[in-house]
Amino acid sequence: MFKNDSLNYRAVLYAAIMVVLMWLGFLLQSTGFLEGCSGAIIPLVPEGLKGIIFSPFLHGGLEHIFGNSVPIFVLIFLLFQFYPFIAKKVFFLGWILAGLLVWLLPPIDIMTGNYNYVCIIGASGIVYVLAFFLFFSGVFRWNMKLLTISMLVALYYGSLIWGVMPEELFYTPETPSRISWQSHLSGAVIGVIMAFVFRKEGEKKKKFIWEFPNYYSEKDDKLWQEYREKHPEDFMELPYKKKENVWERLDEIRKNERSELP
Repeated sequence: MFKNDSLNYRAVLYAAIMVVLMWLGFLLQSTGFLEGCSGAIIPLVPEGLKGIIFSPFLHGGLEHIFGNSVPIFVLIFLLFQFYPFIAKKVFFLGWILAGLLVWLLPPIDIMTGNYNYVCIIGASGIVYVLAFFLFFSGVFRWNMKLLTISMLVALYYGSLIWGVMPEELFYTPETPSRISWQSHLSGAVIGVIMAFVFRKEGEKKKKFIWEFPNYYSEKDDKLWQEYREKHPEDFMELPYKKKENVWERLDEIRKNERSELP
């Protein structure tokens, strides 16, 4: 944690609540309460609109939910810890807009051109919203503290950038990919847009005194003031030679010049 930044316990609470809800949704799936495409985003199908709200709580297996739980917790914590004034707005608006964009994108296989009926579940769209928001928000604001968060996100989650493209572009899988690159791309786009839109909201960039022109003032220099108090003798008026006034000696100079003439 940064100096002078206290831990925001709400950030921990909100992150934990989201993870618990995800596991609760997965438990309902495992017990057969939710089956098939129930609660999933189905692109361009009206019934699939409800998936914008419910799909982040549903996952395709233990590997899927484990893969989303840690980044969701970390990124939600970072969002509410370092962007407390706009965190809720970014989180819920990003959730809805990313899900809506996924629903609007036609599920076309870019390799074959075939239209696929797909059911999209998982919280990876929100992961991409938060990761791209946290990274680009620090860049757009050019705040040293928030830039540090940007670098931290890039260090641990920089590989997410490859998820915005279909796996088929990099290799030929034996079975059709089950990863929704559309969800990743939508989350990334929404995250960048919100980072730009909200760049002037929330905590303002601190401007230090040395960033102002002609900033130095003896009154603000405590060490200098202490030195003056302890060593007044160093600042006593020193004797100096009086500046010669030529006009007062003009007659004398003229006499000397005449006496020197042959």
